Amino acid sequence: MSRGNRWARSLILLVILPHLCIEIYCSKPDPFAAKKKRMSEKVRQMFYHGYDNYMMHAFPHDELKPLTKTFTNSLSELGNLKLEHLSEKYNGSALTLIESLSSLAILGNHTEFEKGVLWLSENLTFDVDARVNLFECNIRVLGGLVSAHILATDSTNRLTKGTYKSQLLNLATELGERFLPAFNTPTGLPYAWINLKYGVMENETTETSTSGCGSLILEMGALSRLTGDPRFEFAALRALRKLWSMRSSLNLLGTILDVETGEWIEYSSGIGAGVDSFYEYVLKAHLLFGREEMWRMFQLAYIAVQKYFRYGTWYHDSDMRTGRATYWQLTSLQAFWPGLQVLVGDVTAANSSHREFYHVWQKFGLLPERYLLDHQMVHPTERYYPLRPELSESTFYLYQATKDPWYLEVGEAIVDSLNLHTRVEGGFASVRDVTTMELEDHQHSFFLSETCKYLFLLYDDSFLVNKNYVFTTEGHPLPILHSWHERLPEAYIPSNWTSIKGEEPKRASAMSMQICPASMHNCIHGNVQLESVCHIPDARDDHRCLSDEDCGVDSTSCRRRLCSMAGYCGQWRYH
Repeated sequence: MSRGNRWARSLILLVILPHLCIEIYCSKPDPFAAKKKRMSEKVRQMFYHGYDNYMMHAFPHDELKPLTKTFTNSLSELGNLKLEHLSEKYNGSALTLIESLSSLAILGNHTEFEKGVLWLSENLTFDVDARVNLFECNIRVLGGLVSAHILATDSTNRLTKGTYKSQLLNLATELGERFLPAFNTPTGLPYAWINLKYGVMENETTETSTSGCGSLILEMGALSRLTGDPRFEFAALRALRKLWSMRSSLNLLGTILDVETGEWIEYSSGIGAGVDSFYEYVLKAHLLFGREEMWRMFQLAYIAVQKYFRYGTWYHDSDMRTGRATYWQLTSLQAFWPGLQVLVGDVTAANSSHREFYHVWQKFGLLPERYLLDHQMVHPTERYYPLRPELSESTFYLYQATKDPWYLEVGEAIVDSLNLHTRVEGGFASVRDVTTMELEDHQHSFFLSETCKYLFLLYDDSFLVNKNYVFTTEGHPLPILHSWHERLPEAYIPSNWTSIKGEEPKRASAMSMQICPASMHNCIHGNVQLESVCHIPDARDDHRCLSDEDCGVDSTSCRRRLCSMAGYCGQWRYH
C-alpha cells in the first residue's frame, strides 16, 4: 500500500476541500510541529527576499529582474513571444504587488498588506495603452484584485482599517469592463489579446487556447457576485459552454482554436499547457458557485483524461478525435494534476502521479519545462524552469489529504533546491537550463503568488482554519459562500439554451454529500447511491499496468481491479 493511501485510510476523512479534513487523532500533539515551524520560517524568508527586492528594484513596474536588479513591464509581454505591438507608454501596473497581496495576508503581514492596498487604491489605473493576454491578465491582475478585496473586507481578518479598501473592487470592475470587448465574437469565445485602452486591435490574431477560453469563470464570476453585475459571469459562462460544445465524441478538447470560426487548429491535447486550467476551473466553479452543470462537465472530462491520456502513472498527449497518443512527454505544468485529483478524493492516483513528477525533480534538482517520457530525457530546447509552483501546490494538497510526513520532506527538498539553485542577491532567478543551472534574469510574479504561498501553507495552514477557500490557478483564495451558490437570473439565459433549464432529477454526488469515496469501503451512503469520478476504470484495450494500484477502483461497483501478469487491467475483486 502506498504512503498516501495508508495515511489517508488511517488518519483522515476528506470532505470537499483538503484543508477541511477531520483528523481522528486530532487531540494528540503534532510530532512534526518543530519541523513545520522551522520550515515555515524558511519559506517566509524566501518570500520576503523576493518581495523586498521587487519593492526595492522594480516597483511599481511589473516584475523583477533579479540578476541585474532592474525591472520588466511584463504584463504587456506575457505569452507574447515576438513582443509585437508593445507600447512604449506602458510603465507597468505593479503586477507583482497585486499578486503578492494574498500571500502577505496568508503570512499575516497586515501592515504591508494595507500599505499595498492603499498604494493601489490611490495610484493604479487601467487606462493604459497596453496589449495584454486576456488569460494572464485575468488570473493575475483581476484575480489578485478580487481576492485582495475579499480579504480586505473580511471582518474576521482585520487586514485593513481604511475606507479605501473598496477601491480594489472598483479597480477590478474597471478591468473587467475592459475585458468585455474581447468576447464580441461570432462564437462568444474571447480573443486572446486585448488592448486595455483601445479594445481589440485591428487585424488581431483569432487564435487562442482552450485554457484561454475556459479559465475565466472563477475571477469573472466572483466579480459578478461581488458587484451584482452579471455581465462578467455571463461572458465567461457563454465562452465556457461554447468551448464544451466543441468537444469531440470522446469528450476531449483540443489545444488551439479560432475564436471567430469556432474551429480547432491543434487537435493534440493533454493535461498540460494550453488545456490544464480548463479542468481545474470547471471543478472549482462547481465548488465555488454550486453549479451542477460544471460538475457534469468535469466528470465527463475527467473520465476522458483517465481513459485516453493515462498510461500507468504517467499522462501523455492524445489526438482529441481518435484518442491515439501523440506526444509522450511530461511538462511542468502537468504537475498541478495530483492536486486536482485530491479535490475529488482520488488520493491514491494523485499520490502515484505526484511521485513521478517528484522523481524528475530529484533527477535534475528542479522540474524541466518538458521531459520526454519515451526517451527518458529532458527536451533539447525546453530545459528551463521559471520558478513554477505546480509541484509545490500538489504537495500541499496531498499533505492536507493524507497527513503523511513524507510530503513535508518533499517540500523541504523543493525549498532547498530553490535556495541552492535560484536564489541570488537580487531575488530569485528563473533557470534557463536545468542540466547546467544557467540562470535567467526574471522573477515571475507567480513565484510570490503561488510557489512561496503553497510551500508556506504546507508547513503553516493556520490561515485555513475554519475557512473554506478555492484557490484560483494563480493561487488567489476565493471563499466558498452560500450566497454565491445561485444561478444567473433567467433573463440572462438565452432562450435557445435548454441544457440548464428543466434539469433532470439530480443524483447525489460524493461532493454534495461531502464524502470522499477513496476512504469508503463501499459507494452507499445511507440509502443513496453515490455518483463519483473517483478511480475511473480504464477501458482501453492497450492500457498497460505495473501494479494493481494502477488499475484503480470502478466508480459504480466499488470493486478494485487487478493487474494481470501480462500487464493489463481487467480482473475484479472486492475491497
